[in-house]
Amino acid sequence: MDLESILLPEKVVTFDFPGCEGFKVDLAFLSKETNQSIFKKCRKTKFNTKTRQAEEEFDDELFLELYVGAIIKGWTGFKMKHLNELVLADVGQDPEKEVDYSERNALTLMKSSVIFDNWVSEVISDIGNFTQNNSTKKFKDSKATSKSKDQGSVKSST
Repeated sequence: MDLESILLPEKVVTFDFPGCEGFKVDLAFLSKETNQSIFKKCRKTKFNTKTRQAEEEFDDELFLELYVGAIIKGWTGFKMKHLNELVLADVGQDPEKEVDYSERNALTLMKSSVIFDNWVSEVISDIGNFTQNNSTKKFKDSKATSKSKDQGSVKSST
């Protein structure tokens, strides 16, 4: 058996977001190769005319954009009322109105919400969340939820 022939480049699983009933997020576990490809796209080599040396720069904004696009594949049940659980927002609309998934909305939420960013990072860092066959996973309540008393100590992936 050739191991390379059975490896998956990614696997998408739907997870229930803790603390926001009905909010489900489709997350992808990426292969090492895919992760490295994203990193390579964000590294640029520039020539410094003062030092006459090549210098490597890393584009953090591009990385976050590519990474979020690769790992967050969609969501359902994200309502306006959930927004205030994750960020400070002017939610003057119907609290039951759903916030549509788009890559832009996912990127905005990752940039704006430490809670969401930490939860996504925690879920995708554990391959065990992607190796079981359940179609929707209830991710255990973790320190990354909005109910946390010590949110500042949770590390961010960005």
